[in-house]
Amino acid sequence: MAILAGIHPVYEALKAGRPLDRLLVARGAGGTKLQEVIDLARNQGIAIRFEPREALDRVAGGAAHQGLVAFGAAHGYVELEDVIERARMLVLLDGVEDPHNLGAVIRTVNGAGADGVIVPERRAAGLTETVAKASAGAVEYTPVVRIGNVSQALEKLKRAGFWIFGLDERGGQRYDEAEFADRSVLVLGAEGKGLHDLVKKRCDVLLRIPMAGQIASLNVSVAAGVVLFEWRRKS
Repeated sequence: MAILAGIHPVYEALKAGRPLDRLLVARGAGGTKLQEVIDLARNQGIAIRFEPREALDRVAGGAAHQGLVAFGAAHGYVELEDVIERARMLVLLDGVEDPHNLGAVIRTVNGAGADGVIVPERRAAGLTETVAKASAGAVEYTPVVRIGNVSQALEKLKRAGFWIFGLDERGGQRYDEAEFADRSVLVLGAEGKGLHDLVKKRCDVLLRIPMAGQIASLNVSVAAGVVLFEWRRKS
């Protein structure tokens, strides 16, 4: 059973209609937002228990729970076929292993109005409660696809009419000069490693973000935001 810790993640899960088994609330905890969560849970018929804060500390395993912990089903993945038909922009992560980065990317994808995130099964972060926390609730609304092979998935997306835009510090085109297709995929690599060579070869266009300082690259979620909001501006 998955555990959600913190007022905002639980609130977003309730709003999204995610099945929750019960809520634990720390005795003595209060506040307008916490009460709003409690009222929402009661309206949905979810059991609520009030426990000593120490009990929530143990359940949350060190996470900042703000006096609220929820028990629910683990986040599930969707199939590529579930998003491929209607999507205009998808983000594929090539070897991003940090769950905080994955959560931040999911939040960015949601904020920019893109249609989903694709992650490989191996050597990559998966959906965990750390990811859910880092996404600030966006994981409740943003489909996440898990694939076996990145290159094969890109070829499948190409056959479905998508253009593949890889982000690379040595890319031949500036991100703000890109002419995004009606159906596009943005491929991002891990910090320090970047895109794998085989993945680069599958990209139709390699984009770069010009850097003015001494650091050659951005955090992957920041880089995603720069390109995605440019796409949104042009779409």
